[in-house]
Amino acid sequence: MTAPMTEPMIARAADKRVLPTPFHARASALCQTNCWSSWNAYTVVDLYSTLEDEYFAIRNATAAFDLTPMAKYRISGKDGLAYLDKLMTRKMGKLTPGRVMYAAWCNDRGHVLDDGTVFHLDKNHWRLCSQERHLDWLLATAMGFDVEIHDESAEVAGLAVQGPTSCRTLKAMNLEGIENLKPFQLRYFPFDDTELLVSRTGFTGDLGYELWIEPAHAEKLWDALFIAGKPHGILPNGGQALDMARIEAGFIQAGVEFVPAAELVRPDRGRSPFELGLGWLVHFDKPIFNGRRALLEEREKGSRYRFVRLDIDGNKPGNEAFIYNGKKEIVGHITSATWSPSAKMNIALASLKMPWGRPGDELYAEIYYNRELQWNRLMARCKVVNDAFFAPPRRRETPPRDY
Repeated sequence: MTAPMTEPMIARAADKRVLPTPFHARASALCQTNCWSSWNAYTVVDLYSTLEDEYFAIRNATAAFDLTPMAKYRISGKDGLAYLDKLMTRKMGKLTPGRVMYAAWCNDRGHVLDDGTVFHLDKNHWRLCSQERHLDWLLATAMGFDVEIHDESAEVAGLAVQGPTSCRTLKAMNLEGIENLKPFQLRYFPFDDTELLVSRTGFTGDLGYELWIEPAHAEKLWDALFIAGKPHGILPNGGQALDMARIEAGFIQAGVEFVPAAELVRPDRGRSPFELGLGWLVHFDKPIFNGRRALLEEREKGSRYRFVRLDIDGNKPGNEAFIYNGKKEIVGHITSATWSPSAKMNIALASLKMPWGRPGDELYAEIYYNRELQWNRLMARCKVVNDAFFAPPRRRETPPRDY
């Protein structure tokens, strides 16, 4: 006999529901594959049609990705800047109203909790966007500051509009002056009796924008965007195509390149900003921030790991492969990998034990692949690459050219 569900059991079951985003009706109508996944308690499309079509929409036209599940926190109050400066490893004083800044934040061990973008909306009002949810940590860190922190994740719908024709698409929506928006700037536009916030930001390493609006206006925004973008090749893209683009750009992802420090079972498995290639975000010329002492010690003693980009021989992606040195010793592993159609390279992001990962090091990826029930193993030579695999000049051009 099954016991009846008590009220606490019902509440716990309800907490695990996966919710539709405000764009769900439009997305589901275009999703031919019925391929979905969950992100922060929302259901999102992994693949609408074919991976090739969606990837090349990002690189050759305009692609729209549903950003709504991203965690979004409103930070308000006269101590907001001081609070953010303590929270983040990066100096936040240069973040003026109308600007966006990429930043990371750590625990006391100097291990990264997450990375994300901070929007300075107006005086004494900021928005922090991140992949993971961090409300408890943000509230605990705010002790002693005159700030208010509000989780507005469900109150803001978002679309990433990326690709070389993205600016032309937004101009066709009558967003006057959108072509003058510089990278990491934001601006408000009137739309459907409300305000549309547009930031020149994205996760593809290409020309692109992110659109933020109240959920009640989400479907009208989607419709207006796709009508305006139809002459410019607009398509929706799912998470698979986005993942290819962000690997090409060399962007890290929480839960893939690192385990957020708050989720660690073994504390020594965390990664510092230096160990994720984010040392440029650590500013020791400010007196106090979370993890400063541990990061100073790491700078003096050296890091345990090095984050690298790899060009791998052949065309077999090295997902989760071990990396060996010339002496056949395991020195690290691949965190993300894909074939890059734009760079025409077999590329990967990897975490290697120090001192490995220097340009010129002899490295091999142990790759397994299955062909018709036959497993094959190969040791593919790897070359360390310093720069992003794909970084077109158009991502920074202002105004962008009309492609």
